[in-house]
Amino acid sequence: METVREHWEGIRILLRGDHVRIAEWCGHFETSRFVAWSLVAMIGSGLFGAAMGWWRAPEQAVYTGLKFPLVILLTMLGNGLLNGMLAPLLGVNIGFRQSFLAVMMSFTIAATILGALSPLLACLIWNTPPLEQGDQSRSSHAVILLALVTFVAFAGVVANVRLLLLLRFLSGSEQAARRVLFAWLGGNLLLGSQISWILRPFIGSPGLPVQFLRDEAMKGSFYEAVFHSVRTLLTE
Repeated sequence: METVREHWEGIRILLRGDHVRIAEWCGHFETSRFVAWSLVAMIGSGLFGAAMGWWRAPEQAVYTGLKFPLVILLTMLGNGLLNGMLAPLLGVNIGFRQSFLAVMMSFTIAATILGALSPLLACLIWNTPPLEQGDQSRSSHAVILLALVTFVAFAGVVANVRLLLLLRFLSGSEQAARRVLFAWLGGNLLLGSQISWILRPFIGSPGLPVQFLRDEAMKGSFYEAVFHSVRTLLTE
């Protein structure tokens, strides 16, 4: 019981962004703390994903509730090695363990905020016309998409402000901390967007069946899709 209370207090310290305490934790890896952070991140992002997918169908809510945490987990693990190499090169002399735990801190904060916002998203979706309702679904889709972007952006900004404070404390330099933060964000964006592409759909389309993954999930890439969309707009 005492251990649970300690971890709960640790989560509160994490969400407050106490960079002095968090810097101490990053220097001493503890399996129990890693598991606690991971559980909080998975539960928070899972709740948000379930609320997101519910608009399409209950089955999609289950699928998205499983896939959204996977996007976060795989992005974090995939960039762990890269982030550890970039930090010393850009002026923040920390090792792989510290860089990984620092990034994990920001993902955990973002996922917790998204989990807290999931009831608000669920309420919005509950009061939005179903996806299958023809022309009404276009305006509904715009509203839902705007809400998703707003919620994710808010969680990301708060989490990365906390991460910047931690990097500044670890490096003692505002400029070095900003360089590392932007480099890490770039890597997360590149990998996270491709992982999201592979694991689509998250909401789904009324013209397609509810699926965990698209049949052509491994075909093409997110960047090819963006390129083709831009080319279509320019040639029309």
